Amino acid sequence: MAEFTINSTLTTNQKVPIPILGLGVWKSRPKECFEAVKFALESGYRHIDTAAIYGNEADVGAAIKESGIHRKDVFLVTKLWNADQGYDEAQKAIDVSLKKIRN
Repeated sequence: MAEFTINSTLTTNQKVPIPILGLGVWKSRPKECFEAVKFALESGYRHIDTAAIYGNEADVGAAIKESGIHRKDVFLVTKLWNADQGYDEAQKAIDVSLKKIRN
């Protein structure tokens, strides 16, 4: 059996490496979310999982920015809500999530 470390990854069919170990921020309060993400990144995590419904995408983005780690080096996952199905709805929801994460 392979030994996993904080740097272990899986590779998608598109040849994109995804860190196996990630920090999920569901139910994290705003200040706690910011601090948890910042600490996780400082500790070597490079995979953060959030969702629009969690209400903490802006905190995740702020922590990534403040960490000083290049955004291209962080695998960030966010999810859309059920009401955001369909091309136009999904595109709008993605734009909203990106705006929150980037601010």
